[in-house]
Amino acid sequence: MFGVQEFRAVFAAHVLTVLGGVFAEVSLAVLVFRQTGSALLTALIFALGFLPYALSGVLLSGLADRCRPRGLLAVCDLLSATCMAMMAAPATPLAALFVLRCAVSMISPLFTGARAASLAEIMPGDLYVLGRSLVRIVSQSSQIVGYGLGGLALVWLPPRAALATAAAAHLGSALLLRLGTRERPARASGGGAIVRRSLVSAVRLLGERRIRALLLMWWVPPMFFVVAEGVAAPFTDAGGASTAGFGVFLAAMPAGTVAGEVLAGTLLGPAARSRITLPLAAVSLLPMVAFGLHPPLPVATVLMLLVGLCAAYTLGMDQWFVDAVPEEKRGRAMSLLGAGLMTLQGLGMAAGGALASAVPPGAVICGSGTIGTLSLLGVLWTVRKSGEGR
Repeated sequence: MFGVQEFRAVFAAHVLTVLGGVFAEVSLAVLVFRQTGSALLTALIFALGFLPYALSGVLLSGLADRCRPRGLLAVCDLLSATCMAMMAAPATPLAALFVLRCAVSMISPLFTGARAASLAEIMPGDLYVLGRSLVRIVSQSSQIVGYGLGGLALVWLPPRAALATAAAAHLGSALLLRLGTRERPARASGGGAIVRRSLVSAVRLLGERRIRALLLMWWVPPMFFVVAEGVAAPFTDAGGASTAGFGVFLAAMPAGTVAGEVLAGTLLGPAARSRITLPLAAVSLLPMVAFGLHPPLPVATVLMLLVGLCAAYTLGMDQWFVDAVPEEKRGRAMSLLGAGLMTLQGLGMAAGGALASAVPPGAVICGSGTIGTLSLLGVLWTVRKSGEGR
């Protein structure tokens, strides 16, 4: 993979944006809490990383195919850097921080959709699947170590200085993408209002049976996975765990995801990854059902590690999805995929947190695993009926 010069540039840019995102999230949370002392407002600044995805992912997705990818990616990074630089300015009021955070989140699905579609052109065939997997591994790894590094950085840096560092990371990413990738034409042409065309395109994509089934397969499991993360604090507290135990529990699923993707990517070929996709997805939520037995924290941590390992099914889905979507619609489809993924995870986390205020957190995780498995079996049936990936 790293023998492809363009992929090296895209990968390095991704590492920078992930680090920038971690610094921004941690810095904003600290900044808002210090200024307001409000847990609600601090949680809201995190939630704004999820909520705008659906809006821009649907209404602006057409740009991902109508613009030249290199220019679009660089502009998205520059806009994100501008927003973060404005957040870093001492004169920026609290209300503006929320608006700017929302703006950055609006840019994200367009950026990730355009980048995913570009990877399919830069890395054809199985190289695309492995490249996408590596991009996800970096994102998951950021959850394991990134927030700790971000918190450590704030020991020496004031929050606004850390936000300036995040802005610099996005500037570096823009430079890498501009200089390290070659110019390619837009995948689709045509005029008209971008919002209307994006809406029409989203409806058409969802109207195609195979694409709709695969989108649901991307969206449904994470919506239930994240419930465990959303109730991790009350679950570990009820078990008498320390903050270290909370951190280990929270890191278990991302660690399993990284391990699963590495193992599937290195030990299995394309055909084998395709064969295990449906069976592995079908059992991916079952370890959460075992929380109904009130497992001690070490066992619960292993169960979440198993949930993460099962996420190796996504490698097969990557190939199925890129095969199902016509090239001229790929950017819009990837933007829609990302928008639904983030939005439903936000809703799942919020729903789990709300239930945990009235129901024991272990029961919430068990219920999520049970309902999620039943829902997922229906989704997998539609995927198989729409034409199992080959």
